[in-house]
Amino acid sequence: MTHEIAVIPGDGIGQEVVPAAVDVLEALDPEFTFTEAEAGDAVETETGEALPEETYELAASADATLFGAAGETAADVILPLREAVDSFVNVRPAKAYPGVDAVRPETDLVFLRENTEGVYAGHEDRLTKDVATLTRVTTQSASRQLAEFACEYVDADGFTIAHKANVMRETDGLFRDTVASVAEERGVATDEVLMDAFATRVCLDPTQFDVVACPNLAGDVLSDLAAGLVGGLGLLPSANIGEQRALFEPVHGTAPDIAGRGVANPAATIISAAMLLEYLDYGEEADAVHAAVESTLAEGPRTPDLGGDASTADVTNAIIDRL
Repeated sequence: MTHEIAVIPGDGIGQEVVPAAVDVLEALDPEFTFTEAEAGDAVETETGEALPEETYELAASADATLFGAAGETAADVILPLREAVDSFVNVRPAKAYPGVDAVRPETDLVFLRENTEGVYAGHEDRLTKDVATLTRVTTQSASRQLAEFACEYVDADGFTIAHKANVMRETDGLFRDTVASVAEERGVATDEVLMDAFATRVCLDPTQFDVVACPNLAGDVLSDLAAGLVGGLGLLPSANIGEQRALFEPVHGTAPDIAGRGVANPAATIISAAMLLEYLDYGEEADAVHAAVESTLAEGPRTPDLGGDASTADVTNAIIDRL
C-alpha cells in the first residue's frame, strides 16, 4: 500500500532539516509518495497567507505530514495544521542520547499533551486598553480521548498526570478527574503531580517519571524544560496524532541565527520521521532509523550545537550510511 506524505518545510532551518529527513525516508525505500507544500513567513510575504488553502487541504488528505517550522506566523500555521489532521494528542519524547552532553543523561520521558484546547483554544479578547482576557477551555470529551490514548500507549504500565488543579480547580480538576477515571476503568495505574512541583522534581531526578499526561500549555512548557535536560531542542521530535492521520515535527523553531548556513542539527526531524514510520506500521524501519541516529549522535559526526563542526548534510549522510 502506498502512503502519501505531505512535506511542509516552512521557514528557516525547516528548509534544511525536512529535506534531510525525506532523504532518510527515501533511503529506506518505503511505499511513500512525497508531495511538498508551502507555509510560513515567506509564503505569507509572497501571497498574503501563512497557510495557503492547498497546503491545509494536502495535510487534511495525506496519510501523514512532515513539517519543519514557521517563524512569526507559527500560530497561524501549526495550530491549523494540527486541526487539519484532527490531532487530539501531541506525543513528545525527551531522551538523553549517549555521546551528547546532557544535564541529566538518565532522562527518558514521554509527554502526552492534550492538543486541542486549554489556553490554546484561541478565546482571547482585548476589553479595554488596560484589560485583556483569555478563556481557558477544558472538556471531558477531549480529556477522555487523551486518557484513552495514554492507556493504550503505556499498555499495562502506569503514567503520571501533571496538572494544577489546586488553583485551576474547575478546568484542571476536570482534566485530572477524567483522566484518572478512564485509567481506573482500564485498569491502568496513575499517580499525579502538580505541574510546578514536576518542574522541580524532574530536574532533580528525571527517573521518577516515565510517561506524563498533561494539559496543552503544561505539555508545551514542561517538554521544553525536559529538552534542557537532554541537550537542547535540537533533539526533541514530536507527533500530532489524530484518529485517521498525523503530523510530525521537530520541537525546535526556525533558528534564524543559523538558517541558510547548512549547520542545523537534523536529528529531531529525522527522529520525527522515525515516529512517522512507526505510526504507519513500518516498525522495523523505524527501529533502524532510531538506531542510526543514536549511533551517529554517539560516534559523530555532530553539528556545532552538539560541539562538532559537521554540516547538516554530513550528519544526514552518516545516518543514511548506518541504515
